[in-house]
Amino acid sequence: MILENPVNQFLRQDRLPHIWCPGCGIGTTVNCFTRALLESETDLNKVMIVSGIGCTGRVAGYMNLDSFHTTHGRAIPFATGMKLANPDLKVVVYSGDGDISAIGGNHFIHAARRNIEILVICVDNFTYGMTGGQVTPTSHIGAINSTTPYGNFEQPFNLPFLADSSGAVYVARWTAFHVHQLARSIKEALQKKGFSFIEVIAPCPTLYLRRNRLGDGIDEMKYYKEKSVVKNNADTKDVGISFKGEIVVGKFVDRERPSFLESMNVHYKKVLGDSYKTYGE
Repeated sequence: MILENPVNQFLRQDRLPHIWCPGCGIGTTVNCFTRALLESETDLNKVMIVSGIGCTGRVAGYMNLDSFHTTHGRAIPFATGMKLANPDLKVVVYSGDGDISAIGGNHFIHAARRNIEILVICVDNFTYGMTGGQVTPTSHIGAINSTTPYGNFEQPFNLPFLADSSGAVYVARWTAFHVHQLARSIKEALQKKGFSFIEVIAPCPTLYLRRNRLGDGIDEMKYYKEKSVVKNNADTKDVGISFKGEIVVGKFVDRERPSFLESMNVHYKKVLGDSYKTYGE
C-alpha cells in the first residue's frame, strides 16, 4: 500500500519544484503549518494566507489555499484589510524576518497594538535570503552578511519581546528542529482571538551559514538540538539570541484581551447606542 503524504493536499502541485535551497528550513515549517490545520480541523475554505517578498514569501504561492503574495513589507496591512472586510476569515501572515521586521516593522507593531485577529508566522534566518544575503534587523552582532562583510555591529531585534511589548496575545518561538512543538503552537495560535506571533528560527545554508562558516543545514539542525533551551512563560526581554549562543524557545505569552473588532464594537455601541449595528455579526 502506498501512503500519501498528508501535506500534499495543501500544495499547488503545478508550482513544484519549489525554489528553496537544499537544507533550507522553510519547507519544514510549512509541514508543521499544514499539520496544525489538519489537527485544528480549521475550515480551509475560510483560511487566507498572505505573504510578502522573499524566500518565505513564496509559501503563499505554493499553498493550495486562498492566498495573496503581496508587496514587500505589506503583508500585515493586506491581512488586516482582509480580516476587517470579512471577520469570518482565518487570516495567516507567513513571511521572513526582513519582510516583517524591517520594511514591515511599523505594520507589525501597530497590528499587535490594535490586537488585529491574525496569526503572523515569521521564519527567521537572520538574512535576506532571496536578494543577496544582506543584514536584517535580527542578524546577530558579529554575523557576516553581504552588507556587513566585517561583521554586524547593530543591536538586533528580539522579536518575541517586540511582539509582547506591542500587545500580542500569543507569542512563541521554536526552531525548524522542534516540529511537534511548532505544529502545536500554530494550532493554539489559530484558535486565539487577537494578534498572535510565532517566530521560527530556520537555517539558510546558501547564504547565512556559508558566509559565517557554520556548516550546512544538518549542522544547523544539530546546533538547534544542542543549543535550544525550552523556557515556557519566559520573560520575553530575556530571550534575545546571540551569535552561536543559546536559543530560548517555548510559548512565552498566552493571554486574553479584547480584539480590535471587539474593542471597536464596544466603543461605538457606547457612543452611538442602539443605532449602532454590531460589526462582524
